[in-house]
Amino acid sequence: MSAIVSRVLGLVMLLVPCRAALAQAPEARFINPAGLVRPTGYTHVVVDADGRTAYIAGQVAFDSAGQVVGAGDFAAQAERVFGNMHIALTSVGATFQDILKTTTYVTDLKNLPALREARGRYLSAAHPPANTMVPVATLARPELLLEIEAVVGLRSHARK
Repeated sequence: MSAIVSRVLGLVMLLVPCRAALAQAPEARFINPAGLVRPTGYTHVVVDADGRTAYIAGQVAFDSAGQVVGAGDFAAQAERVFGNMHIALTSVGATFQDILKTTTYVTDLKNLPALREARGRYLSAAHPPANTMVPVATLARPELLLEIEAVVGLRSHARK
């Protein structure tokens, strides 16, 4: 009977990670880059524990002090949103070409031509990321017209 118990305990030890192994496991990195508004209750960029994927929180047309840039001007807001995305991407050594997926929230579909124009200046026409477009009644502040979040594939040099 003790041989069976010993064998079962051995299998359990293989299946249950020990505390030392858990303590050494990599952890996700939470980054709030300089140049972006100080977030309240969220993080601008999170890199997963294996360093292969970064998640960029929805970027809006805020300057670093939290003021809306381009109130009422969709094109100006789009430029600021992509500028903020650039700051977030740079913080993890990534570029716009590393974006795998975006989710785009717009308050008025009439602004799609201006959005497509802005996207065309920043994202690859040959290999654009997957995108979900979501029309919304309003964003975090009524002056905001656009918000874009992204999932980014990190290259090996950006995984450190």
